[in-house]
Amino acid sequence: MPPLAGFSDNPFKTRADLTRAALALLKPLEQYKSPGNARIKLSTASGAGFSETAAQLEGFARPLWVVADLLRLQRAGDPSLSSCDARLETWIEGFKKGTDPRSPEYWGDVGGFDQRMVEMESVAYALLASPRIFGFGGDEETRGNLAAWLGRINGQAMPPNNWRWFRVFVNLALVRVLGVPLDELKTFIEADLEMLDGFEIGEGWSSDGLWSVDRRQADYYSGSFAIQFAQLLFVRLAPDYDVQRTEKYKQQACDFAQRFWRYFGTDGKTPPWTNSLGSAIPFGRSLTYRFAFAAFWGAAAAADIKLPEPLDHPGVVKGILLRHLRWWSKQSHIFNLDGTLNIGYTYPNMYMSEDYNSPQSVYWCLKSFIALSIPEDNPFWSCEEMPHPMVISETSKTFPNVTLVWPPMQILCNTPEHHFMLSTGQSTRKNHKARESKYAKFAYSSVFAFSVSIGPLLEQMAPDSTLCISKDDGESWKAAWEPSSVQHDSVQVGDEVLPTLVSSWKPWKPIGLVIHTTLVPPTRRWPGWHIRIHKVEWDSASTDGERPKRLRCLDSGFAVSAQTSKGDSLFEKPYSPAFLRSQEESENWWKDDTSSLIVSSGGASGVRDLTPSFVADGTSTNRRHELKSQSIIIKPDANTNLISQRTLLPSVQHTADYDIQSREERVAKVHPNLWSFTVVTGIFAIGPSQRSADEIWDMWMTPPTGVLDCKPGDQATITFN
Repeated sequence: MPPLAGFSDNPFKTRADLTRAALALLKPLEQYKSPGNARIKLSTASGAGFSETAAQLEGFARPLWVVADLLRLQRAGDPSLSSCDARLETWIEGFKKGTDPRSPEYWGDVGGFDQRMVEMESVAYALLASPRIFGFGGDEETRGNLAAWLGRINGQAMPPNNWRWFRVFVNLALVRVLGVPLDELKTFIEADLEMLDGFEIGEGWSSDGLWSVDRRQADYYSGSFAIQFAQLLFVRLAPDYDVQRTEKYKQQACDFAQRFWRYFGTDGKTPPWTNSLGSAIPFGRSLTYRFAFAAFWGAAAAADIKLPEPLDHPGVVKGILLRHLRWWSKQSHIFNLDGTLNIGYTYPNMYMSEDYNSPQSVYWCLKSFIALSIPEDNPFWSCEEMPHPMVISETSKTFPNVTLVWPPMQILCNTPEHHFMLSTGQSTRKNHKARESKYAKFAYSSVFAFSVSIGPLLEQMAPDSTLCISKDDGESWKAAWEPSSVQHDSVQVGDEVLPTLVSSWKPWKPIGLVIHTTLVPPTRRWPGWHIRIHKVEWDSASTDGERPKRLRCLDSGFAVSAQTSKGDSLFEKPYSPAFLRSQEESENWWKDDTSSLIVSSGGASGVRDLTPSFVADGTSTNRRHELKSQSIIIKPDANTNLISQRTLLPSVQHTADYDIQSREERVAKVHPNLWSFTVVTGIFAIGPSQRSADEIWDMWMTPPTGVLDCKPGDQATITFN
């Protein structure tokens, strides 16, 4: 896809740069406006799970996240808007036509669980941020139509999640801009705020809905997409409505920010620091909103939040936001041929989209441009852009490379070799597409992203960074899902104490088989490596009916681009059966019986079966004649990965045969009904250009070593050598 002038070539250094980028994103929409300017329908023919009318309203409303501020600045004489050709005034006309029930472009009455509720948030923002423009003073007919249309949100059934913020802002706009008496709406506002406050899970984090078995989600909706972003809008636009709540939201923003900066990559400067160059770790749903990842930082600066160290200088926040936008400016495949944004991540991709993604949905990305509401004379714009906190930390040794973030149950790994996170504990029973891929993998990376499952076969499942298990000799597979008994612990490696995550999951409810997994992050001693320990236990006494005779477990690393820096596809040549690196060609793929490694333009990704070196026969239930292991390299279906269209996936497969005699011989005296085995997997990953070929090879050939105590019925404990 071609780059977009004004965005793809934008240095993203100044406020004027952001204005130019915003106008560049808006301009391609002009050709798709309806005659009355109240709807926008892109040429892409795909549809969403809601009505076409609501989808075209979405096309009109989502650009308001930047149009509201641009119009205000234009009328104030901002020089960067003196030659604007985006026809910003048409959005004013669109308000009139869209809210007039007699107009053929009327947006339609709002019903229960209606997508129109979502789009009302940006409509309300336009009123609250630019009331002189969108309040239509003196035009009582338009004011009445607008108040009537917005007011229909009250009394309608709504999901108990981030949507409640949409109604809060609608009612604030009705009161503060359109003159509706507060007494008529206060009950709705208070009830919604009380529900939203109930989503708090600690350290500034909120879940997207009440944390429960049905919904354990703390993704970007918790921060930039919705809840934290909305709290900051409340602080900025209605601080006097509830002073006590305003102060609480300020504190929550500070608490949240102290960890949230770790989800964003560095600027690539000093020591080798990962080549994510400002990109965020993709995780959860709605990832086609792209640079909305960074909306929290723009909203925090706009609300003038006094953030704690290492964010107490406005240049640090400015750097996180602008580096993120610069990273996206280099992704030219995010645009259609007509300059509009497409559904996907770094390239067009419907596999990773949601049922609620229309072609117009993608413009929620403009939430990050809330930074344009910050005045030109604010220190945010006049100060120098500061490096990422981890780069600053390299000189002061202030921040560890690895940190536990407990509310979302993740370990953030900001290491020089690779920027990623370990994760366990989140899941949802909501019918989100590829929900297992978006919430339940063991690791998510800003460098390698992750892959989404598109079918039942292994190549279609694209099971990167997860464990899959089969009880029918590989005909069908179940990926890790709905973890329970989630805990955090620690392990010592030399003088380094690292956090670990421990969880359990059941592949099949009728079968009493449980898999206990421990995730161990990278250590300074073995850079580039993290470890997974899987203890598989089957209690035959709790099994109802079917009893598996054989289990296959597949543990996989990060899916990495199959393309070399020269544009060749690695899978077009045979892999090397021995780990002998060619001095002439550093990019290749290798595999032996117990390990596999791929080095390509996307970086280095490998997997080693470390079970033999960690698990001694005398201290475990493993037996050589029962547990057989083999490394494999999967070629996932094309376009399953968010970043790379063609990938290769290093994996190790363990096959365990259930032998009743050997089981009874081993554990009858202690656990007469328990069958158990443990495997240890070393996951190796290095971002592109972070280490020389020799350094990568040396790290790969020096995997972690240690001893695992994994007696039946007990949690596995690890001791490193």
